[in-house]
Amino acid sequence: MIAYAEHLMVFTGNSNPEFAKTICKELGIELGDGQVNTFADGEVAVTLNETVRGADVFLIQSTCKPVNDRLMELLVMIDACRRASAGRITAVIPYFGYARQDRKAKSRDPITAKLVANILTAAGADRILTMDLHAAQIQGFFDIPLDHLQGNPSFVQYYLDKFPEDKFNHDDFVVVSPDVGSVARARAFAAKVHMGLAIVDKRRQKANVCEVMNVIGDVRGKTCILYDDIVDTAGSLCNAARALVEVGGAKAVYACATHGVLSGPAYERIEESPIEEMVFLNTIPQSGNTKSGKLKFLDVAPIFARAIAHIHGGTSIADLF
Repeated sequence: MIAYAEHLMVFTGNSNPEFAKTICKELGIELGDGQVNTFADGEVAVTLNETVRGADVFLIQSTCKPVNDRLMELLVMIDACRRASAGRITAVIPYFGYARQDRKAKSRDPITAKLVANILTAAGADRILTMDLHAAQIQGFFDIPLDHLQGNPSFVQYYLDKFPEDKFNHDDFVVVSPDVGSVARARAFAAKVHMGLAIVDKRRQKANVCEVMNVIGDVRGKTCILYDDIVDTAGSLCNAARALVEVGGAKAVYACATHGVLSGPAYERIEESPIEEMVFLNTIPQSGNTKSGKLKFLDVAPIFARAIAHIHGGTSIADLF
């Protein structure tokens, strides 16, 4: 038992309630009794049906689409818990929306990731728990503690089980970054699975001319694993997969990414691409209107449950990396 919070409680918004239920099952506790509804005009209404006074409260909510609705739900939940005298409030955000707006790419751009960090803190959050921020420096946008879980251990285990080194020669495999911006992420993953590294470099030579895709590294005749953090419309990922096959001469292409936003034509693009299997973590729930045979989701709720247990107990989460 920790001094500033008497007991552990978990509540959820509407973004991914099944994820929260799995976390509670792993922790051996009941999901907190609360409802997050909307009034007729769309205003968020939160009701907590049990006391949280002095409790160590964890609020599970991915800020995925509809992003603004999910973010507002989280803010109102935080405020409800703060006004009900919760001992400590941790916002558990498996997928942190607005993370791609982390810098000024051109004049007069907002830095919305910083704005969201400020709003969460102002609402009353004492701590943040998230996974695979699009840019690691977003951790510095918060003036409260932030625990940043990594998705690559789940992928490392998955691919080492799928392609064990005693049956597959890992010299015939290459981890590929789909763009230059993801190289550091892909390099760390490649080192853990003992595979080589390649990069797909896309550039537009001049205005109104199609992008040229270059493959940096030897992928000819090899099995490639594209590795990224977010797949939104899947355009860049699928173009990279085609470049690996058509330009680089790759034998097969697999892909994985932490967050499957999957907007617009994403499902169709993945289906029509050379990608044989697309693996995501379940930080964002899968849309119920797709039955793609290429998609696979790995459950990271147990990892979040272990992190919550460590945070509640005041112990290190280093073993999760």
